[in-house]
Amino acid sequence: MPREYQIPFELRHLLYFREVGRQLHFRRAAESLAIAQPALSRAIAQLESSLAAPLFVRNRRGVALTAAGHTLLTRIEPLLKGLAGLPEEVRVAASGERGHVRIGFTGLAMATVLPGILREFHRRHPGIRLELNESPTSAQVTALARGEIGCGFFHPDATMPGLSTHLLLRERNGVVLPGEHPLAGRPTLKLRDLEATPFVLFPRVNNPGFYDRTLAAFARAGITPRIAEEVWPRTNAIGLVRAGLGATLMCPSEARHLPADVAFRPLEGPAPESRLVFGWSHAESIDPSLAAFIQLATHPPSS
Repeated sequence: MPREYQIPFELRHLLYFREVGRQLHFRRAAESLAIAQPALSRAIAQLESSLAAPLFVRNRRGVALTAAGHTLLTRIEPLLKGLAGLPEEVRVAASGERGHVRIGFTGLAMATVLPGILREFHRRHPGIRLELNESPTSAQVTALARGEIGCGFFHPDATMPGLSTHLLLRERNGVVLPGEHPLAGRPTLKLRDLEATPFVLFPRVNNPGFYDRTLAAFARAGITPRIAEEVWPRTNAIGLVRAGLGATLMCPSEARHLPADVAFRPLEGPAPESRLVFGWSHAESIDPSLAAFIQLATHPPSS
């Protein structure tokens, strides 16, 4: 046993002492504990010896706590209550009724499926705390590998060894334009219509696969995009579009929440595709709280 936990008495000594301290009478305490009075007296003597301090004053009129005994009784009461509640706390933790789950997400997740999942999870598991952190795909994959988050909502980049994923959303991107853009009045557009329009994209390091698919879509349309800015998160890109600095790409589900001074238009012909997945690390055993979230996220409530 580690030296800091080498205690010269047993839990039963504290339980016996507490009962004598409450009753202030050895015979009644022995009856309450269902043990013989001599055995109780020996246990109290052993505790006093191990602590090198008298705990009771004994006289003809009965028993009284010493100053040391009063201090011990005050200190052990919350300790014993905590120990008594420990089995229930362990049971609750094992069942997933209490816990803490760290979750990564992207703007697309928060604009589409994530709010409904969070709402239903809090309804089913009010005792589990969810810690949310917005971060790009690359950062989430690294955090999952390091165990810094339990799960994430991100955009897959080819194969991801060591991760389990569940597809939540798959949509072709459209384009978001400033409201006063000359092409904003058209019902649909093609990428080649936007050859002269600057674009606001995201840094390639955040998701190289999707970035490269985006450039490939422009190439299939026969143009090279004019990239004015590369920003993250998505809200910053929308802000730059509102400021008239260019256009950006977005899937229809996310575009439902755009402000009135920008216009979303579907794209005909070549267009990059957004894929949103829910992912978590392979593990021999998964924390019950995380397991409960995985179960809901892979079977999300219908909107």
